[in-house]
Amino acid sequence: MKRTVETLLVIVSAPVWVPVALAVAAAVALTMGRPVIFRQERAGLRARPFTMLKFRTMRDGEGTDRERVTRLGRLLRATSLDELPQLLHVVTGKMSLVGPRPLPTRYLPRYSKEQARRHEVRPGITGWAQVNGRNAISWRRKFELDVWYVDNRSLALDLKILWLTLAKVFRRSGIDSSDSETMPEFKG
Repeated sequence: MKRTVETLLVIVSAPVWVPVALAVAAAVALTMGRPVIFRQERAGLRARPFTMLKFRTMRDGEGTDRERVTRLGRLLRATSLDELPQLLHVVTGKMSLVGPRPLPTRYLPRYSKEQARRHEVRPGITGWAQVNGRNAISWRRKFELDVWYVDNRSLALDLKILWLTLAKVFRRSGIDSSDSETMPEFKG
């Protein structure tokens, strides 16, 4: 039922988000060139790999993430517009609107048995960890929140998370970790 409702919601809302996505794609192409889309293998439902899509926010080349992220990239991240291509993953069933964020497949052998439970549900564009700190919380706390979501998921909780996500995006809170433009590597 959840997948059907989310798919319909994404399709019905396409007249709103597709023009925004096309404008973002054009802005990325003009400011950073091609490719416009960043692709990375991530772990999905039951830890199955899939290629996640996002709008590119960093220049290619050497340097830290903080040095490579562009001004447009910071804006896209702050507003979560870099995530728009993931709406296509909701339609194809690789992702949900709400669930634990998909992480790189290279992390899979590093999870404890409890942390790996995050893969019992489809990964989400937003999730309980995102509305409770996003990148400003520790990996340990993030995984605790992900597993809590797996154990307590419901339509009411998903609606609450979607509402809180909108509030977080408008406040632009918890986007960066304390010392980096992105979360540091998960070491296990």
